Amino acid sequence: MKRTALFPVASALLCALLSGCMVGPKYTRPVTPLAPEFKEATPESFKEMNGWKVAQPNDQLLRGKWWELFNDAQLNALQEQVDPANQTLKAAEANFRAARAAIRINRSGEAPTLTVNPAVGAVRDSENQPYFNKASANNGTGSFSLPIDMDYEVDLWGRIRRGVTAAREQAQASAADKETARLSLHAELAIDYFNLRSADAQKKLLDETVKAYQDALQLTQDRYDGGASPLSDVAQARTQLQTAQVQDTEIGIQRAQFEHAIAVLIGKPPAQLSIAPTPATVQQPTIPGIPGALPSQLLERRPDIAADERRMAAANEQIGIAQAAFYPTLSLSAVAGFSGTSVLNWFEWPSRFFAVGPMLSQTVFDHGRRRASSDVVIAQYDATVADYRQTSLTAFQQVEDNLAALRILETEAQQQRAATQSAQESLDLFQTRYEGGVDTYLQVITWQTSALENERNDIDIMRRQLEASVLLIKALGGGWDTTQLPKV
Repeated sequence: MKRTALFPVASALLCALLSGCMVGPKYTRPVTPLAPEFKEATPESFKEMNGWKVAQPNDQLLRGKWWELFNDAQLNALQEQVDPANQTLKAAEANFRAARAAIRINRSGEAPTLTVNPAVGAVRDSENQPYFNKASANNGTGSFSLPIDMDYEVDLWGRIRRGVTAAREQAQASAADKETARLSLHAELAIDYFNLRSADAQKKLLDETVKAYQDALQLTQDRYDGGASPLSDVAQARTQLQTAQVQDTEIGIQRAQFEHAIAVLIGKPPAQLSIAPTPATVQQPTIPGIPGALPSQLLERRPDIAADERRMAAANEQIGIAQAAFYPTLSLSAVAGFSGTSVLNWFEWPSRFFAVGPMLSQTVFDHGRRRASSDVVIAQYDATVADYRQTSLTAFQQVEDNLAALRILETEAQQQRAATQSAQESLDLFQTRYEGGVDTYLQVITWQTSALENERNDIDIMRRQLEASVLLIKALGGGWDTTQLPKV
């Protein structure tokens, strides 16, 4: 065969050798237990819920700025300050940048490594060293060298390629972690905000209650002064007023703590944030309509599930890397440069030198080290599979929990409104009967307490409904999906 005919064959063999093959399992996403739909989102369940709608396969109504569904301008303004200022989110973003840099570290193995080691010095041989020919002695010879070393590992079994792929998948997992942190922080801010507004509503109610109890105390005092009521009625009315004043003061602690928590979430010292109480003319936040989802869609919408899935894929690559250790390693090494006895002849053509050649190495005996390493990464992969499935199951639970909470709280809210109305009617009745001298003041106090408790329950149920709405949005992924993972 002619040499010109051998060249294409040799080139093809060299390309095949350099590209190598891949050892280890091919990644396929493990299945996770799925239900065809959420139990708490069936037509019989959600028909009682204001705002909930049937899940549609292509439903895209839940967007990134999901908090705008609540139509609260103050909440929207606070939420906009989270991304640029929250320190937890900045740490997650820094972790993502580090993960992206790790891709470049692994990718560096795809190219040769070149090193330069210039050296300048002088060498004098000792005339008294054993077995040395004194005729070869010198008084010091200059040594000028400029070697360039090249090392390159041929990726025969895919170890380097799998390392790059694993780094990419870890970077995507880090990006999903960042989105998980972002979703959690925005949800936490919304919950803290609604708790703060609930405290405002409780404060307003208690302020009005204190005023009403002051009027009741004055009425009782007037009746006592007129001889129509005993002194015990005055003492009971005063105790009732003082108890309400304590509750009115206590609510300030909760409000201050929620305001401080909001300040930290938007990256400010608590001393630099003051949120004014809700004006009486401003309507309380309403429970929004939230688009539904199917269990199968949830696997693509939750960033925490996506992060576990990407780590699972990276763990699969580690199995291939461990298995590549059972096969020979082919390296190409070369050194070239110039070496002379002075600056004058350092870079002359006769001063050149080079050496090049491949090296094939194979571990013959390591007392089970490679086998143990392979067992470790297989076990670690199995752990990531279990984590992925557990995260998925937990996500399904969170959706079901908050669907159930919204459905049941809607019924509870209707019942509570009826109970509050009945308590107020009873209070009005016994107040009239007391003023007419029919009943004792103890009946008035009993129904004052009952009316206040029921009105506070009204406010608390609304808070719980808003909180369940936020947690449901969070459980559904907050409008995120896996198409937003970066193509690193």
